[in-house]
Amino acid sequence: MAVYVYKFGGTSIGSVERIQAVAEKVKLTHDQGDQVVVVVSAMSGETNRLTDLATQIQNKPVSREMDVLLSTGEQVTVALLSMALNELGCPACSYTGSQVRIETDSTHTKARIKRIDDAKIHADLNAGKVVVVAGFQGVDEHGNITTLGRGGSDTTAVALAAVLKADECHIYTDVDGVYTTDPRVEPKARRLDKITFEEMLEMSSLGSKILQIRSVEFAGKYNVALRVLSSFSEGRGTLITYEEPAVEQALISGIAFNKDEAKLTITGVPDIPGAASKILGPVADANIEVDMIIQNIADDATTDFTFTVHRNDFEAAKSILTGACKELGARAVTTDNSIVKISIVGVGMRSHAGIACKMFKALADEMINIKMISTSEIKISVVVEEKYLELAVRTLHAAFELDQELPEVAG
Repeated sequence: MAVYVYKFGGTSIGSVERIQAVAEKVKLTHDQGDQVVVVVSAMSGETNRLTDLATQIQNKPVSREMDVLLSTGEQVTVALLSMALNELGCPACSYTGSQVRIETDSTHTKARIKRIDDAKIHADLNAGKVVVVAGFQGVDEHGNITTLGRGGSDTTAVALAAVLKADECHIYTDVDGVYTTDPRVEPKARRLDKITFEEMLEMSSLGSKILQIRSVEFAGKYNVALRVLSSFSEGRGTLITYEEPAVEQALISGIAFNKDEAKLTITGVPDIPGAASKILGPVADANIEVDMIIQNIADDATTDFTFTVHRNDFEAAKSILTGACKELGARAVTTDNSIVKISIVGVGMRSHAGIACKMFKALADEMINIKMISTSEIKISVVVEEKYLELAVRTLHAAFELDQELPEVAG
């Protein structure tokens, strides 16, 4: 008897018909004798509808009350899915986060899970029931309802899988797995059969929207085998697991990109201790996250300092940098909010030289100028002009032959 945790997002349960289809899929697994826990999000569009209602009442809604309000979305779907399962003759029982006792800290709207009481779940599973749990929510030690923030239902599913020692955690979405890159940009993108936690974490942090970073981090920490599948078509999806050294790895597993970046540069900064903190300190104080950073020291004892931020923070960061320029006696501030970051990711980089050179040459052959470069053990990121996004992604996809299936390795 295997134990599975299934998670279905808003599009997968966006109507009564889709909820019934999910129930039929879950029943098939249950009928095979396996134990199933299902985690569901709110129906598609419901969270936005509730948020809109709140902002009509209060410009900046109290975070505690927002958690109470938003948690109702999942309460609807757990009840409806349990009804659908029972209607099919498959015994099921629904629970909110507080009923299961998913205990979190008290940080409203972005709480973190501290512990889970799995006694009720085990009792129901052993009684032959499917357990349906509301994702995205929990309860703090004072009994207040909390929510886990963006991607919270994925995190709920992975946490439950870890506690229950599930064989696999299946994340059902509107795509049939993890691709080498976005198929809307490169039609030759190929679905990956397997990807490592490290690679998926990098892909998620670099712009891939399939899984939220927190859930991948959680899965890697507790060694929860994740599988990404489609709710609307059959297939094995993509398994996210630890690297298997015995299996030959591709040099590059995927290409991620982020169109929400902006670049700022302050030139002619006196090359003195503390200059960097005087630039980035006020940026951090404004709760602006900095991504890539480059510093170049000139012969005239000055330095040029360049960094990127989310495009939504561009104007605020520009204003802060202008003030820092005057305070430091720097030369000028230049900005560019028409850039994109493109990254190649792969654990194969650890054992192969020349990856960066191959990437840079491929872009140079297409006359694509690189504005910034950042590297880590398993990724290389470059910043280029936004107009070159599709050309750059397709060029790199072809250069690293990502449309080719990895050949079988003899055992």
